[in-house]
Amino acid sequence: MDTPESFTSRPQQYVRRCAVAVWFPSAGKLVTTVIHSVSMDFTIALTGATGFIGDRVARRLLAKGYKLRALTRPTSNRSRLAGCHIHWVEGALEDSDSLSRLVRGVDAVVHCAGAVRGATQAHFDRSNVDGVARLVRAAVEQHPLPRFLLISSLVAREPELSYYSASKRQSEVMLADQAGNMPWIALRPPPVYGPGDKEMLPLFRWMARGLAFELASGRARYSMLYVDDLAEAICRCLLNEHPLNDVFELHDGHPNGYSLRDITVTIEQLTAKRVRKVKVPLIVLRALASLNLNAARIFGYAPMLTPGKVGELRHPDWVCDNTAFTRKTGWTPRVSLEEGLRRTLEF
Repeated sequence: MDTPESFTSRPQQYVRRCAVAVWFPSAGKLVTTVIHSVSMDFTIALTGATGFIGDRVARRLLAKGYKLRALTRPTSNRSRLAGCHIHWVEGALEDSDSLSRLVRGVDAVVHCAGAVRGATQAHFDRSNVDGVARLVRAAVEQHPLPRFLLISSLVAREPELSYYSASKRQSEVMLADQAGNMPWIALRPPPVYGPGDKEMLPLFRWMARGLAFELASGRARYSMLYVDDLAEAICRCLLNEHPLNDVFELHDGHPNGYSLRDITVTIEQLTAKRVRKVKVPLIVLRALASLNLNAARIFGYAPMLTPGKVGELRHPDWVCDNTAFTRKTGWTPRVSLEEGLRRTLEF
């Protein structure tokens, strides 16, 4: 296979090679991965910088010495990143001209933006599929080609469950089909949490008050990932010498994921309070989701709780495997669930 253009035509002074050795207990051996470190001239184009994950990714990239160019809507709140050395490009995923300005001459593209709430398949597809397609088209027009990193989701593993999961799987397919010789990677993180999270944090706060709402099936297990570990994984992808051109799952390293009981016990240890589980019957959950979906279509808001989201919540297996990603990049998670919850809940 030919070496992608971006790996052969970058000025050599931009990179410094180093080797990272990673121990794999199951294999009983060390695996060595060659990675790059970069100079201040290495420029990253980032989408979703004002969101929960994108904010942490932006800070991590800047801390490692990258130049950062970020897409933003004129109405987006950039106050959390005030004072950071970011070149903002006003535009949107629907605006091809702004995407061309965003990626012009960059070394890599990190795509964190996307729709997580919505009432129709078309709503999710406009952002998560069509938006990726436009960004990929803008990137492949660059010379030399940048690397392209897509933040997908673990739910893409089960595209039949919801509009959201279908759009995430289709975005991965779109990237692989349209990338051509451009090196790319798609990451499928499980639920990502940390300070500032708007999705998981309310549930954790209720647990800290003593109530855990059991929405999933009793046998469900799911992996988790602290946001700073995801940001570091992205950096490892950018530093990796060889193109990965694949989809990878990643999580916090806890084997076989977690049950709701595992999480409540951890929070009990942090708070010294008993957490009582409140089971929400499936029929009630489905009724609430249907009502919310119908209301969203009438009043024009983007809902989170929908019948599709119930399908995701009730799926029994959201457990990840880090082995392939760690072997390729040398990345290993550092933040345990206990430490991550301590930071998130500020104990």
